[in-house]
Amino acid sequence: MNDSLSHLRMAIAQAGTPHDLITAVQRLAQLGTAAAIPDLIAVLGYNNPTAAVIAMEGLVALGQGAVPQLIKLMDDYNYGARAYSVRALAAIGDPRALALLLTAAQQDFAPSVRRAAIRGLGSLQWHWADDPEGDRQQVIAVLGRLLDDSDWSMRYAVVVALDHLQRETSAAAPTALLHQAYHKEGDRAVLARIQKALQPHALPIPA
Repeated sequence: MNDSLSHLRMAIAQAGTPHDLITAVQRLAQLGTAAAIPDLIAVLGYNNPTAAVIAMEGLVALGQGAVPQLIKLMDDYNYGARAYSVRALAAIGDPRALALLLTAAQQDFAPSVRRAAIRGLGSLQWHWADDPEGDRQQVIAVLGRLLDDSDWSMRYAVVVALDHLQRETSAAAPTALLHQAYHKEGDRAVLARIQKALQPHALPIPA
């Protein structure tokens, strides 16, 4: 198979079966070229989760070079595509996505997008940021508010993000928020994740 970009674009457009689409997207991702970024982003919106995951992983592999177009081409209408884009940005960890992640974590109507954004706030690469301390304070403030979210899965995602933050920074605030959450959390799954985050000083889960 001739794996030129133009050939693979045609193969994706003309794919007659889900398997054909997946194969073409795999080859596209394997090209490892920035020229394929818009095509990989487009695949995120296709009704084929396997192809979308492959495209997402291809974008993550391209790293920081994929970030500007992931932000620019974010799908405002297809929440599935938006969730994959946010997951890609979270995995790359580029602080240029901070504003988008903060907005999505607090305001997106799709739970999958919100959860991905919340987790992404905990995995940013602060050494790439122009103002790491200021950005981190923004993130911690938002995560602190989201610990009161009515949806337990959002609170769980916040705990995951705070756990990452406390491991990656010397700031005391993430650990303090986890202790506060422990004393007010009513969901056992979230409590268990808080307990894991606070090891080796884990507290017993209330009966």
